[in-house]
Amino acid sequence: MHKCAAETIGTFWLTFAGCGSAVIAAGFPDVGIGLLGVSLAFGLTVLTMAYAIGHISGCHLNPAVTVGLWAGGRFPANCIGPYVASQVVGAVIAAATLFAIAVGSPMFDLAKGFAANGYGAHSPGQYSLISGFVAEVVLTMMFLFIIMGSTHGKAPVGFAPIAIGLGLTLIHLVGIPITNTSVNPARSTGPALFVGGWALAQLWMFWIAPLIGGALGGILYRWLSEEPSAQVTGIAPATPAE
Repeated sequence: MHKCAAETIGTFWLTFAGCGSAVIAAGFPDVGIGLLGVSLAFGLTVLTMAYAIGHISGCHLNPAVTVGLWAGGRFPANCIGPYVASQVVGAVIAAATLFAIAVGSPMFDLAKGFAANGYGAHSPGQYSLISGFVAEVVLTMMFLFIIMGSTHGKAPVGFAPIAIGLGLTLIHLVGIPITNTSVNPARSTGPALFVGGWALAQLWMFWIAPLIGGALGGILYRWLSEEPSAQVTGIAPATPAE
């Protein structure tokens, strides 16, 4: 129960602060933080939560990470469901909280997207479905590769959250123009429920592509690394209590 609660809180923080930076701060007149600021915000959410709850739940915060760690031999299959459910709940609560705050501004317009992910006409750069799908698969795959490597037993102890947080920052720098960057089905689900319409119609891609990418990243690292299941104490994905 504590592990699932930690995942809910952590995913809440990722979605609220990450998407909040885009909805509230990115376009604010004169002090807008822009693409770089939003990218850093997402990276910082993972970095801070990795130190806060990594020793409790492993700090997945993402169904694609949970599936990828299972594919990489780091997580039991029977615990995937509870983790994913907890992550989605956290993301939805975060989106609701963010919406409650954002509507207090006369400049807020839900039609602007509410940080939802999209392709085609709803891609920031008008990228196609195929381009978005490939990007989400590749970016999520590399994210899992970074996670698996930085939490390996032979990696420098205590630095994994920094590598993972900066990795997610880099992923957003590349991916925001393409799909607004998902690499996380839970993060995509929260805002999509409030935007509705096109966001819900395109949500399938932001589940399938990251899950495929996460599994590929876990499998790739498992194949490449000696003792791929070795974990760094305190920050590696923990096995939930039965």
